[in-house]
Amino acid sequence: MIDSRNTGPVPTNPVAHWDVTLPDEAATGRLAMDLAAMLRPGDLVTLDGDLGAGKTTLARALIRELAGDPELEVPSPTFTLLQTYDLPRQRVVHADLYRLGDPSELDELGWSEQTDGAVTLVEWPERGGIAVLQPDRLEVHITLPTGGSETMRRLRLFGFGRLAGALFRMKSIRALIDQTGFGPAQRRHLQGDASSRSYERLIGPRRNAILMNAPRRPDGPAVRGGKPYSAIAHLAEDVKPFVAMARGLRERGFSAPAIYGGDLEAGLLIIEDLGDEGVLGGTPPVPLPERYEAAVDVLAALHVLDLPASLPVAPGIEHHIPTYDLAALLIEAELLLDWYLPHCGVSLAADARQSFRQLWAVALGPALAQKKVWVLRDYHSPNLMWLPNREGLARIGLLDFQDAVMGPPGYDLVSLGQDARIDVPESLELALLGRYAKARREADPTFDVRGFAASYAVMGAQRATKILGIFARLNHRDRKPAYLRHLPRIWNYLQRCLAFTDLEALASWYKDHVPAPEARPRFEAGVRAPRAAARPAAPAGAPPAPPGPTTDATPETPREPDPT
Repeated sequence: MIDSRNTGPVPTNPVAHWDVTLPDEAATGRLAMDLAAMLRPGDLVTLDGDLGAGKTTLARALIRELAGDPELEVPSPTFTLLQTYDLPRQRVVHADLYRLGDPSELDELGWSEQTDGAVTLVEWPERGGIAVLQPDRLEVHITLPTGGSETMRRLRLFGFGRLAGALFRMKSIRALIDQTGFGPAQRRHLQGDASSRSYERLIGPRRNAILMNAPRRPDGPAVRGGKPYSAIAHLAEDVKPFVAMARGLRERGFSAPAIYGGDLEAGLLIIEDLGDEGVLGGTPPVPLPERYEAAVDVLAALHVLDLPASLPVAPGIEHHIPTYDLAALLIEAELLLDWYLPHCGVSLAADARQSFRQLWAVALGPALAQKKVWVLRDYHSPNLMWLPNREGLARIGLLDFQDAVMGPPGYDLVSLGQDARIDVPESLELALLGRYAKARREADPTFDVRGFAASYAVMGAQRATKILGIFARLNHRDRKPAYLRHLPRIWNYLQRCLAFTDLEALASWYKDHVPAPEARPRFEAGVRAPRAAARPAAPAGAPPAPPGPTTDATPETPREPDPT
């Protein structure tokens, strides 16, 4: 069941509290799971209570959850005072200050250096005084209830600063997990994207599920016409578009995740777990042709349908799918001007920028005039799952479609055939194009292959242009230089698409103003240095595509929040 009621905003008060009764050790483990999911590097958790109240028991369970290792040895720091753990996702400091003689002794322990940027758990925090406390902290007060069983504990949790809102959200997540029948499930963090969304696998006794934690996207600064970038580019602000699109796709026979329950206002969903098997295989990963062909069949089948521009979310709530209009496509393309060109040390004159916009407006015109379909917008290998126990089109599981728009059909196909993070052999790309065109012509003999080829090229050029800007931005603004390794691949895609005859004027502008990225090939086992590739013969029925080089490089796992 999806809760469409307004559950209220996360409180802005600097303090939030939650009273919890733990009847047994299993309940203590569930609380540790919830806390581990909430905590971030730099957070402080203080634990106080009488001797034997269970401070160390909770701390030990929490450290094991943070480590993802239920067998991790967690000795009590009673005598050492400090115990540190370098875990995969963060560093943890466990302190027991019972034997601390004076707060000044913290300096001798190197307290500031040890706890800087770590998740810090402190037993007997009152012995350290104000030197231990910090604005973002969670206080856990543990008592033994009178007349209760030996295993029962009562806890009062107080969140301060960032952890006030985090504690409020933790309560909402636990309530949803319990309401959907996954209360006993183990929570396991999943590698997500670079956005504010996060994901966990709920491992239950009968079935698994995915917890999608997607707080409402805050508006950024106004960049044009009083609107932020996200509004102009039509990026989802909450989970309602995901729910609408998931249901719309499932109703048409496609394998989007089922929605088991959710809190729309809180941005929380529990959805079907489509597993871990994707459309790549091997080390390093390479496309598996059979699975890519099935993914193309999904697009061809989707694009022949008459697709509505509005879908229901919950009773009384509709999601209107935005149009992938000229304003959205242009502001995405301008990421090249705002981030990639400065990355290359290029300063662009105002008239050149204006010419860029005018050339793109002309180039995009024919694609925008085509019949609009649902553009899922992130239709590439990280978001396509392989479901071998299903048949036909249902073998492809679909993820990450909350930013879907109504737009040209070529966009999702080029997202698949020109993957930003992994090389798709050009021969496979051409085969996929031919397979798609054949399927569309079989469904509609009037399908315009030449027009689709032009749309494929222009949407591919727009997408590559945008991604060059996004990856440069990830390096400069977000300090994620690993994305720069993909720039040569994206550049080659761009050149391939700009070679299409209809884009001659735009190609000339790029030649005059946009330098190629600095090539820094990685020579690793199984990875070849970038090289020019001969163009294979196009399969029968394939739309024409311009020749161009291709590269091979190691794929990267993180994903940028903007659609690519």
